[in-house]
Amino acid sequence: MCPAPDALLSLLGQYRPQGEAEAADVEQVRALAETADDPFLRSMPLHVTGSALIVNPASRRVLLRWHQRQQAWLQVGGHGDPGEGDPLAVALREAAEETGLADLEPWPDAQLRHVVIVPVPASSAEPAHHHADLRFVLATHDPEAARPENPDEADAATSQDNLRETLSRARRLLDA
Repeated sequence: MCPAPDALLSLLGQYRPQGEAEAADVEQVRALAETADDPFLRSMPLHVTGSALIVNPASRRVLLRWHQRQQAWLQVGGHGDPGEGDPLAVALREAAEETGLADLEPWPDAQLRHVVIVPVPASSAEPAHHHADLRFVLATHDPEAARPENPDEADAATSQDNLRETLSRARRLLDA
């Protein structure tokens, strides 16, 4: 059982989607949260994940990570560990694990910034499935402390339209 299904439903209830596609995704995630014992359980064909775009507000730099399986530059984040039910906590933990940054904090606040359902291709360990990705923006004041990426892939740019939308929303926050 998800430790805090009411918290997830409350988070979704406070969120205002931008556009019909996102509204449909939010409704699908809400239905999952209302019916699944644990909407974060990764054995389900659709499950909740928490992710974040990391920014350095002073320099306006954004940190993306190369995702080998997806073959794309993506935001940080991923699956909840057993017993986790807060997507922001998942995003914070995953971001620290993936980057080595110890100073990450929600920025400019802890609001949910984007909800999107994304397909995940099959691998040798699991079938194709979907992530109900709840996205936040985190700030670091020490971007140089991040573990570096593979330099051979550093010139690649994201090919994910949904990430371009998250980047656009972060850009508006940085411009405010």
